[in-house]
Amino acid sequence: PASRTKLGLLEKKKDYRLRADDYHKKQNALRALQKKALDKNPDEFYFKMIRAELQDGVHIIKQPKDEVTPEQVKLMRTQDIKYVEMKRVAEAKKIERLKSELHLLDAEGKNPNKHVFFFDTKKEVQEFDIATHLDTVPELVDRVYNRPTIATLQKETLKGATDPAHLKKLAQQRKNQYDLLKQRIEREKAMFVIAQKIQTRKDLLDKTHKVKVKKETTNGPAIYKFKFQRKR
Repeated sequence: PASRTKLGLLEKKKDYRLRADDYHKKQNALRALQKKALDKNPDEFYFKMIRAELQDGVHIIKQPKDEVTPEQVKLMRTQDIKYVEMKRVAEAKKIERLKSELHLLDAEGKNPNKHVFFFDTKKEVQEFDIATHLDTVPELVDRVYNRPTIATLQKETLKGATDPAHLKKLAQQRKNQYDLLKQRIEREKAMFVIAQKIQTRKDLLDKTHKVKVKKETTNGPAIYKFKFQRKR
């Protein structure tokens, strides 16, 4: 209203009690710090006095260095290698077990097998029927495994799942197994690279003169050329 323009714009109501409580809380903290500074013993000593320093207005605490001998470092590296190698061997065994169960049939990324037929004339090529040649039904031609002949189908009853829903479920389970196999293979490769990098760092503790030949990458350790020393 025009009668209230002299009061200015309306403001959101402020909680003055919260402001007052915050102000008194800060004042009490300052009084406690002042009292602590006045009561401090000038001869008091604690280790943070020599472990901390001020850099660009920020307190930095110096981390104590580990006192270990080169022999102890080599031993720790060896223990690390043994642990990683143990885990890698366990993964390799699991991979072999999965491969033996799946037989890598219809695996993604696997090079497809080729079955080549040879003919003498073009007429034989035009009249060629793969189902007749393989002595099976046309529905089983695309299968690379478990492809029975017509004679076998006439003599024996069909075993296994035939329901489309059940077949789809089995196919999904097989895909999950292949995905798990792929993950384990990648994990085993990663552990092999880690073991190589740990071994390289262990070898670098030797004081023998060495020259870096190749930089370290995510897929392999750095390569060094060591000076040959004749052993007694």
